[in-house]
Amino acid sequence: MMLPARNRIVAAGACIMGLALALSVQDFAHARSGVAGRPPLPAMGPSLRKTVAFETTEQAGTIIIRKDEKALYLVTRQGEALRYQISVGRDGFGWTGTVKVGAKTEWPQWRPPREMRARQPELPELVPAGPYNPLGARALYLLRDGRDTLYRIHGTNDPSGVGFDGTSGCFRLTNTDVIDLFKRVPVGAKVVVQ
Repeated sequence: MMLPARNRIVAAGACIMGLALALSVQDFAHARSGVAGRPPLPAMGPSLRKTVAFETTEQAGTIIIRKDEKALYLVTRQGEALRYQISVGRDGFGWTGTVKVGAKTEWPQWRPPREMRARQPELPELVPAGPYNPLGARALYLLRDGRDTLYRIHGTNDPSGVGFDGTSGCFRLTNTDVIDLFKRVPVGAKVVVQ
């Protein structure tokens, strides 16, 4: 069907305006990214997760951290677990015990503890929530007897930093793996650190 000449001009004008608007939005987004001066978004990192045979008396849904193995196990059923490679506390920052997941946060903000800032005065008081924070994509907050331990299971924006003794007592996974763990573990889950 052919539109009358007057309607064809209006339709063509609308298409040109739509194209101009699309280009200006695209140009604005590109210009804004350059103005922000931020580095590119961090890599999510590979998944270092695998299903393994795992004997334990703990119930499904329990997290067991074996520091010597640099591994976090999520018990999935009798005789089986998901194994995630992690980083653990460096010398002097290791700990053991049983805690619970008290809260979970996506792209958390980070407040370095006072003791950490005393050791490293260059640290800020607060790193805002978002993709550039050092806790990565997700954080699980660990509580003992209802009190915050200040330790976390969290991601990292540096996937090459997983698998080592290098944290201040937290447990670090790739962002890809911490997102997977975050989806599987509810608040209240038991965490056993060995």
